[in-house]
Amino acid sequence: MANWQKVYETGSQIRAEIIRGVLNERGITAVVLNKKESVYQIHGNYEVMTSPDEVVRALQIIEHEVTF
Repeated sequence: MANWQKVYETGSQIRAEIIRGVLNERGITAVVLNKKESVYQIHGNYEVMTSPDEVVRALQIIEHEVTF
């Protein structure tokens, strides 16, 4: 997982989980990393990460199939 790449970044945990869920449904392994600072949860974001082999497909799915 050390070389996984970010395909989506947001301040909303719910949006990050939706993206992860959509990617998982399409057969792409994705995880959400919580990059929020731990005390007040004001600074930082949630990042959706996937393997380098799946980045292009993941970005296409996010761009064309996910709307908020």
